[in-house]
Amino acid sequence: MIDLTRRAVAAAPLALAACATVPASGAGASAWPDATEMAARIRARELTPLEAVRTAIDRAVALQPELNFLVHSDFERALARAAQAPPSGPFAGVPFLVKDLDDYAGLPTRHGSRAHLADPPARESAPLVAAYERAGVIVIGKSSTPEYGFLPTTEPAAFGPTRNPWDPERSSGGSSGGAAAAVAAGVVPFAHASDGGGPIRIPASCCGLFGLKPSRGRMVGARDLTKITDLSAEHVLTRSVRDSAAMFAACEDSGDGAQFPPVGMVSTPLRRRLRIGLVMPGMAGLEPSPEVRDATLSTARLLEELGHTVVETRWPTGPEFINDFLLLWASGAAQLAGEVGKALGRAPDERVLEPFSLGMAEMFLKAPQDALDAALQRLHAAAMAYDPWFVAGGFDVVLSPVLSAPPPPFGFVGPDTPFDTLVARLIEYVGYTTYHNVVGAPALSVPLNWTPAGLPVGSQFAARVGQEGLLFQLAYQLEAARPWAGRIPPVHA
Repeated sequence: MIDLTRRAVAAAPLALAACATVPASGAGASAWPDATEMAARIRARELTPLEAVRTAIDRAVALQPELNFLVHSDFERALARAAQAPPSGPFAGVPFLVKDLDDYAGLPTRHGSRAHLADPPARESAPLVAAYERAGVIVIGKSSTPEYGFLPTTEPAAFGPTRNPWDPERSSGGSSGGAAAAVAAGVVPFAHASDGGGPIRIPASCCGLFGLKPSRGRMVGARDLTKITDLSAEHVLTRSVRDSAAMFAACEDSGDGAQFPPVGMVSTPLRRRLRIGLVMPGMAGLEPSPEVRDATLSTARLLEELGHTVVETRWPTGPEFINDFLLLWASGAAQLAGEVGKALGRAPDERVLEPFSLGMAEMFLKAPQDALDAALQRLHAAAMAYDPWFVAGGFDVVLSPVLSAPPPPFGFVGPDTPFDTLVARLIEYVGYTTYHNVVGAPALSVPLNWTPAGLPVGSQFAARVGQEGLLFQLAYQLEAARPWAGRIPPVHA
């Protein structure tokens, strides 16, 4: 937990109601405006950036003790920026959070780890974070993440667990769990997220949000990411499709040398019928829980009601994929452990790194010398099978679960779970999202279903590389057909 200062908040009267009563336009009514509506109100001078930021800060102060989504507040600088001349950009004056895996000038980057608690503040922002600021957002702090973003839950030893607004005894997902909790609870309308194996889609599913992972190399600052080992992509977690589409348009790489033709602002729903592949088992061949299966079939029925054709299919690669992915993941853990050890002057132990991080590093170091090369060859072959899979099935997109189960209780996939048990659970629980990171393909989680106990269950849609526009159009159609904006979690602003 962090100690939030109220000094900045006390600098002026709070305006809690400033944003609370304006319904989001578009599909579904909400108690909160989305970022697009908030920016429009600021442009119309119905709301000032200072009022918007004050409201977000007040909500953060109120909900942080229960949800624990912030690792660093930046309230004073945010208020100072909001009080200046109105910023430019499509989201001018809208409050925002940056995930604590990326640099934001003036705040330290802790990577969710005790190994970085003494690191100095970043001198400059990461390229995409700078692009967010050019889009006009005002950063109020940094959101929590598991150590180095390794796990699909946000329970770092350095800062404590981030709680899910739908059930505070359950995980908010990971690694963008702090961002998801803050957006779902109404603190900010959207927040930065990143995805190296599902960490945009996973917390979106756990917290009832919309989350799109872009194609590899699509966004500003990602131009040089071209290899299958370049797993991570960055974007935002949102409540509305249009917020995601607008930030995508503002921050996609569209300059000379960009890897893809720009998509631009997608603002209309799908106008044609699709052929959609449906995959139910995870990549290890394991079936999802009954609740997730029912949710995915409900989404399939909705698609058919909308005129689409849904056809069952299978992943185009074998169950060895997930073990190869884990070995690649473990190689990154070994590299990070080596860097921490070099800085310490000794091998890191559990006082510095979490048991899972150390276990992954040890897994890699104990593997045969040629194991990673062999795994990379198989991962490359799996990536090359992706497009032919779509072509052979005539698929426009593929539907699957995001996770094998609804949001789990704390500790189920937490870093202190015995290593072998945790790896086995991860293979089952995160059996749907990693393939798209290896391929570099876009994929998203859409919050279309809730369990009888009131827990959100996302549905994953994936397309071929570069086809984010198609996914946005489909998402608009689904949002109109089954609105989710009016669903408010028990813990909220």
